[in-house]
Amino acid sequence: MHRRVFRLAAPNILSNLSVPLLGAVDTAVMGHLPDPAFIGGVAIGALIFAYIYWGFGFLRMGTTGLVAQAHGAGDGDEVRAVVGRGGLLALGLAVILLLFQRPIGSIAFGLLDSSREVESLAGAYYAVRLWGAPAALLNYVALGFLVGTQRMRAALLLTVFMNGLNIVLDLVLVVGLGRGIEGVALATLIAEWSALALAIRIIGGALGTYGGTWRRDRILDGARLAALVRINADIFVRTLCLVSAFAWFTARGAVMGDLVLAANAVLLNFQTFMAYGLDGFAHASEALVGSAIGARDARLLRRAVRIATLWAFGVAILFTLVYLGAGRLIIAGLTSIPEVRATARAFLPWIVVSPLISVWGFQLDGIFIGATRTAEMRNGMLVSLGAFLASGWLLMPRLGNHGLWLALMIFMVARATTLGLYFPRIARGLTPAPETGSSGGPRRSPRRPGGGR
Repeated sequence: MHRRVFRLAAPNILSNLSVPLLGAVDTAVMGHLPDPAFIGGVAIGALIFAYIYWGFGFLRMGTTGLVAQAHGAGDGDEVRAVVGRGGLLALGLAVILLLFQRPIGSIAFGLLDSSREVESLAGAYYAVRLWGAPAALLNYVALGFLVGTQRMRAALLLTVFMNGLNIVLDLVLVVGLGRGIEGVALATLIAEWSALALAIRIIGGALGTYGGTWRRDRILDGARLAALVRINADIFVRTLCLVSAFAWFTARGAVMGDLVLAANAVLLNFQTFMAYGLDGFAHASEALVGSAIGARDARLLRRAVRIATLWAFGVAILFTLVYLGAGRLIIAGLTSIPEVRATARAFLPWIVVSPLISVWGFQLDGIFIGATRTAEMRNGMLVSLGAFLASGWLLMPRLGNHGLWLALMIFMVARATTLGLYFPRIARGLTPAPETGSSGGPRRSPRRPGGGR
């Protein structure tokens, strides 16, 4: 099981880390321009898309859980049907975003209290990047399928291709051609559509190894569509709360001035690196927990959870040590503005302790996604958001930006606590595990199409 967890997690860690690496490059190419407003513009623009795209993150998470359970049960027809339902939903949502892009933008910028210069730069970013919405949402479904079927190397290829191309285009368009913040947005747009073309090819080949056929009656089955809507609605509320927490964090930083906004944006790159790195083990848990539930194997579920969490905590310790030893150097690499560097260094200790505090909530998220226990995720996040907002309002008047960071740590503790209380429910109702072999898996496991694990 240790080897299996690591085989699933390692490609995810590498692919996940390419996402914050892209954010760091975005920050760096803006951070070496003369005005901190450029960093703020990217931060605000990226925040709006975090709201839009993370809000629809249920397309990946819901697909992962449902595909993993169909994969564990050996049901090729249902694997295809889940992908079909997710793809239709993604296209419908993308059309809505494009049709209502102006009112969405007006509402978003109205809620974020930033300087006029920062808002102007963020508006230019938004106007270009939104045209990648269909590709971005369909890529969520593609990644959900790949993680759910434990094809982590393919997920690695897709993610690294998209973000690697984005980074190269960042450097060409911004540094080479001087396109500024529009160049950052255009780089992302091109990369998202290019990745979708690759995803279609990968998934077409992967589905060819499965039995089963595309069945319209399965894709449009009323009960399954209702279950998809319920699961996705729960994850949407959960993700909206999560993104709202970081939006409020960014907005409160903006109220304290462009300098604090820029410093917090630099430090959030650390948080994002850590989150995406630890999510490799959360994604492994999604696949293993979903497969165990599909196979009705309670013992496999508990063993997978225990070992994946042990690995995740070890990597969290590694992140803390790296941030403690090299945090100042990383800040210097992200921005050359002396005032931003000094402000970011003042709040660096919060980032140093964050991995040890955050890892538990990340890991539990993966477990609950694999189990498709989305109502508990929704309820836990609602409570956690309330704790974050209350602590922020209480702490910021006395501690300023330190109070804002402390509130964020309280938010991470609340996420872990609420889901931890729900955790014992997951294994209930599963049948006793069959006799296991030396690998820790069932001696008679469900069919793995295509020679999979």
